[in-house]
Amino acid sequence: MAAQSLSLSLLSAALMLPTFVHSAPASAAAQAPLDVTVMAEGLDRPWALAFLPDGAALITERSGAMRLWQAGKGVGKPLSGVPKVWASGQGGLLDVVLAPDFATSRWVYFSYAEEGDGKAGTAVARGKLNADRTALTDVAVIFRQTPKLSVGNHFGSRLAFDREGYLFVTLGENNQRPTAQDLDKLQGKVVRLRADGKVPPDNPFVNKAGARPEIWTYGMRNPQGMAIHPATGAVWENEHGPRGGDEINILSPGKNYGWPIATHGINYSGQPIPEARGKSAAGMEDPHFVWEKSPGLSGMAFYTADRFPQWKNSIFIGALATQELIRVKLDGNKVVGEERLMADRGERVRDVRVGPDGYVYALTDEGNGKLLKIGLKP
Repeated sequence: MAAQSLSLSLLSAALMLPTFVHSAPASAAAQAPLDVTVMAEGLDRPWALAFLPDGAALITERSGAMRLWQAGKGVGKPLSGVPKVWASGQGGLLDVVLAPDFATSRWVYFSYAEEGDGKAGTAVARGKLNADRTALTDVAVIFRQTPKLSVGNHFGSRLAFDREGYLFVTLGENNQRPTAQDLDKLQGKVVRLRADGKVPPDNPFVNKAGARPEIWTYGMRNPQGMAIHPATGAVWENEHGPRGGDEINILSPGKNYGWPIATHGINYSGQPIPEARGKSAAGMEDPHFVWEKSPGLSGMAFYTADRFPQWKNSIFIGALATQELIRVKLDGNKVVGEERLMADRGERVRDVRVGPDGYVYALTDEGNGKLLKIGLKP
């Protein structure tokens, strides 16, 4: 694979923090060229990957297959045991993560669009990966988004386990904007569950009349990225705005993140969001960081490996609309700059993970989807 040069794009007026405008340095030292290797191709709209302890990975395809990838061996046949998914519009087989105790339990968690009465919602199931890694056994659904309202849009859906072993699930509002503010519905929410799907008793809306106890935060639009901060343990989430206003949020229990009442975006038609009162609203959280022009955010991962020290204190985020990989630079929690990578490839980046070898891995959301291994040339 030919080497590619890093394309450095520093913060501009279109990139600002919600409470102040931050300007990155006017110039930066030249960095080493990017090295991109295609590790697998021919995937059908791949959505997520999860690395196994030996460096192999499970990859989901939106059409419904979960496959094992191994370096030097490529991608295997679909695993048996995956439930039927509602592969329509943006729906299908979505995220996949391993249980924190996977080495002993063999539990694999995955999310998908599930149909009911002609509409769909996000479901989460788990199954045990068998010894030869060809099947999931003991598969059971542990969570269902209700009511089912989607006709093909805004399912979320990312999964992440925090340090205490709680499972967080991001849920889109199914393109039904007002539902993100309705605490009796699971649209436009992030939920927090025990590993078996039961509700933790300290969730913020437990025993609150008219509210679903699974809810951790609300007022989300279509959150397609989530990761646990390696130093603080905080849950970081990103989500699509409409036309403009893609966000990064640091989640706090019980908080309202504003959609559709507070947004930096407008409708795709160019008209205002009908419910919007402005970019901020009383009692609602401002974004930690916001893009006024939407990259179309997707999977995200903090970089903590030693292989490329230049990349430490960064988050890598896939971009669907602008077809690139974004490296967001951090100083503590503060966003201080960004790089736009791989724009010359013209491929939608759906998921991003850091491999056990310290390289960044990305999936491209294409009919001929690829698994890319990304590093810096010496």
